[in-house]
Amino acid sequence: MLRIKKRLLVSILTMTFMTAFLSDASAVSAHAEEELKPAKQCTFVIPSRFKPSSEKNLFIDNSYPMESGSIKYSVYYNGMDIVMTNREREEAEKKAEEKVIDSSGELTKKEYEELLSANYNKEYGTDVGYKVSAFDTIEIDGFPGYKIEASYKVGDEEPIYQTVYMIRSKFRTFTIIYQRAEDDECSESFEKSAETIHVM
Repeated sequence: MLRIKKRLLVSILTMTFMTAFLSDASAVSAHAEEELKPAKQCTFVIPSRFKPSSEKNLFIDNSYPMESGSIKYSVYYNGMDIVMTNREREEAEKKAEEKVIDSSGELTKKEYEELLSANYNKEYGTDVGYKVSAFDTIEIDGFPGYKIEASYKVGDEEPIYQTVYMIRSKFRTFTIIYQRAEDDECSESFEKSAETIHVM
């Protein structure tokens, strides 16, 4: 049971790592954000076999702890829609340009894998072999984003697989993480849920 709880913790940690990346690296400059459409929310259907956990926006399998599959949802708000004076806006844009990794706002497979790998290794105190097997650009309802497939393995535990959807809008980045252990039978449920993702 301890190992299963650790898997749920890691689902939360993944979101924390990604929020830190978006916040610290600001992978998008103020100018790049101007080109995106604003969105207020992201919706998707949670499979009936999943239920809310005590952690906000984290859903776990009804058979937990026998099944450790989880779904985690988060919204990163960049705060760029607040009213600023011209001077404040110039300062904000200058800071964003200093932090920007890619002025086009593109996240790369290498950046993502390096960040998550380093954080997982630090959390577990060992190399967990975090690897990104697929990193695709996607578009949902006119909003650009990424679909990322990754996996890692801690010691003699079963491999853990993640499918991450990160969807960008002018002021918000929506992230959904589907995570399962190798023997969790929820792949089909995850695929059906992902098909219902909408941004508006």
